[in-house]
Amino acid sequence: MHSIKQYQEYITTYLAEQQIIREPKNLYEPISYILGLGGKRIRPTLTLMAAEIFGASYKEALPAALAVEVFHNFSLIHDDIMDDAPLRRGNETVHEKWDLNTGILSGDAMLILAYQYFEQYEPPVFRDLAKLFSKTAIQVCEGQQWDVDFENRDEVAIAEYLKMIEYKTAVLVAAAMKMGAIIANTTTENCDLIYDFGLNLGLAFQLQDDYLDAFGDPATFGKQVGGDIIENKKTYLYLKAQEFSTAEQREELTHLFSIHPNDPTDKIASVKNVFEITGAAVATQQAIAAFTMKAFETLDKMNITADKKAVLQLFGEKLMARNV
Repeated sequence: MHSIKQYQEYITTYLAEQQIIREPKNLYEPISYILGLGGKRIRPTLTLMAAEIFGASYKEALPAALAVEVFHNFSLIHDDIMDDAPLRRGNETVHEKWDLNTGILSGDAMLILAYQYFEQYEPPVFRDLAKLFSKTAIQVCEGQQWDVDFENRDEVAIAEYLKMIEYKTAVLVAAAMKMGAIIANTTTENCDLIYDFGLNLGLAFQLQDDYLDAFGDPATFGKQVGGDIIENKKTYLYLKAQEFSTAEQREELTHLFSIHPNDPTDKIASVKNVFEITGAAVATQQAIAAFTMKAFETLDKMNITADKKAVLQLFGEKLMARNV
């Protein structure tokens, strides 16, 4: 087994070896740009880690890991367009640096490039990886559409929101881990358990992202703090605040999520205050912890050594302690 930092370095090195920029440059330079911004590279790291957890070399999993990373960044380009986001990882988003059409087309190309990395595997493994990837990709799109739909709905249930983030975020984390297990040719039971581990960790990760979007440090978060509030997104924080609010607080929150001021500073501060005084902020942190513990419960059932279970648990603990 290797450290998280080593896995991240292996991915960075492997990415640098790819011939991404070619003609037409206006198609491929934005792809190189978004991939070059780095980020946490959590998903491809999990693919490499899962491969080694189940007895394969991380090197065997590099193409699949990069497929996951390319797909994830494709989704970010289109997500940023839909949100009209100015920043990604502290830098200009692709559609801001180039233009809207370039962002759409370069994103489309990334989806195809992601599939091409699976072609490096033998037919049985390729089939299983591609099947999982296709299922995951359509779920991510479904989750994204639910996310958009929820912005225009007055009422969203907690269960609906959790299903949305499961599809939009968690399934890709889960699939990334299962891909490593597939490449290692482990048992079906282990493949399913590592998927469940990743799914619950992914849910915790997205709730943590929601929390950091409101309460993160702008210097370390890398994205515009308060972006979800500006976009009137009904996150877990918002839904819990609605659940716990007095009639007066609920009316205030509903009003704040109906306006689009030119300067959103006061709106962000007011919404965050409601999140805190209603207990929604604490409830969100409790949900993060609950999903993390649910992920850890799957470790007991996995047919792997105790030291490898400890590696997975440590990763989950560090992920939940992040501030970026």
